[in-house]
Amino acid sequence: MNEKDIKNITRRDFLKGTAYLTLFGAFGLLGKDDLIAEKKTKVILVRHPDAVDSKNRVNYEVVLKMLDQAVMSLTGEKEPISAWRQIVRVEDIVGIKSNVWLPLPTPKEVEKAIKRRLLDIGIKEKNIKIRDRGVWRDSFFKKATAYINVRPLRTHHWSGIGGCIKNYIQFVPRPWEYHGDSCANLAAIWKLPHVRGKTRLNILLALTPLFHGIGPHHFNPAYVWPYRGIFVGKDPVALDAIGVHLLQEKRKQYFGRYRAFATPVKHIYVADKKFHLGTSDLNKIDLIKIGWKEDILI
Repeated sequence: MNEKDIKNITRRDFLKGTAYLTLFGAFGLLGKDDLIAEKKTKVILVRHPDAVDSKNRVNYEVVLKMLDQAVMSLTGEKEPISAWRQIVRVEDIVGIKSNVWLPLPTPKEVEKAIKRRLLDIGIKEKNIKIRDRGVWRDSFFKKATAYINVRPLRTHHWSGIGGCIKNYIQFVPRPWEYHGDSCANLAAIWKLPHVRGKTRLNILLALTPLFHGIGPHHFNPAYVWPYRGIFVGKDPVALDAIGVHLLQEKRKQYFGRYRAFATPVKHIYVADKKFHLGTSDLNKIDLIKIGWKEDILI
């Protein structure tokens, strides 16, 4: 596939934030049986009505249980500790890549829950660190053997949405250099030597997602809703594709019609087609839904 193919498909599909077909699928070169036969990427969605309260405060115990359920489903293990041991090893040095954007940061309760399980499986506290900004120069993250990537899902001025792929922009000293062309080349960061191959788990938080906004630092609580969900998987592209799908469905529900994102959500498709970081095609994603189903939307 050449650059022109990528741009054409991206323009037609991800400009609207609703394209999840591969190039072959989009042109009808694969039949239904081909898509069914292909191995699917697993994404887990766990929801719980008590994950956040009426003031959007996060319940630590419930979130810990939700993460355990997700990791058990992802690994096939029946006990939480055994499941987490399939993600990281006791000898690992683990960097938890969080997100500190003030209006909608990674909740401390979520960070605490992840750290709790890392300690429970035997990782020493000195070998665990949580950080967002400045990770590119952090000696701990440079020597880390494993990353856990966790951030809230939201619309984003430069990239259309902020998700798992976008969360690694702090691994470079000049993040603004990746803002061009709707942040199309964000996945290149994942290929850098100090990042490549280290991510063991991606967690896209949909506890209180932000589904609409205009401007570089937009935030309006009117566009936040208590979805009370957490997406978990090993493929950041698949998680973000599902995240786009969820936000688009909420936007249609809220506005009563289809409404395009303010910025084209093309970096997800490019991460798949150009950088081969994961799959952006919903037909190739096995979304496993656990728990509360009310207003699930997807």
